This record gives sequence, C-alpha cells and structure tokens, in this order.
Amino acid sequence: MAQDFRQDKLREIGSGTGEVPNGSNFDSFDCIISIRMTNITANAITCSAYITNSSLNYYIIKDVTIPAHSSLELIDGGSKIVVVSGDRLKFDSDTTASLDVIVSRVDTISGT
Repeated sequence: MAQDFRQDKLREIGSGTGEVPNGSNFDSFDCIISIRMTNITANAITCSAYITNSSLNYYIIKDVTIPAHSSLELIDGGSKIVVVSGDRLKFDSDTTASLDVIVSRVDTISGT
C-alpha cells in the first residue's frame, strides 16, 4: 500500500495566524502524524494549535508555554489526527516572529 507523505513548514509565526495548508482548506481526508512547535526566541512564548472548520475552533493545545529555544511535539506514540475537507490547521503565538512549526501528514493512501 503506497502512502503519499507531505511536510508543511511555517516560519516565524507571531500574533498573526499560520495555517496548513497555507491559505486553503484540506481537500480530502488527511492524517496528521507529527506536529513540532519550536520557540525560536530567547524568551518563553505562549502559543496554540487548533483546527478551524465552519468558523469554529477545535484546540489541539491551547495557551501552552514553550521555554526559550525549546520545542514541543504534539503527536507522539503512534497517535494521529484525521482532518477532513474544510478543516484548516492553525497556529498562533503571543510573541512576534517567535514560532516555527513542522507538520508531517499522510495526504493519500492508495491500494496500488
């Protein structure tokens, strides 16, 4: 069974919102297998990760503090998050240009 892996990278997220996919919705079923959020500043930051669909926010993690120059892995131990058409994965931080994010996902699973 072939799997189509994707990686999305977001740099220097601040008080604005970073999105995966960038500026659009997921097209179909995807499976998020990893989210790493990294504080790239010399001070602690507070940040959140959430899925938006139909103008509603569903938090994966809310207002978590990440120490200076540290990272947080949100999905581990084989856990996964399924996202569907219309979902947008979003991130924000309380500090300008402070958060880098890497998301790994399976875009398509086929039987060929």
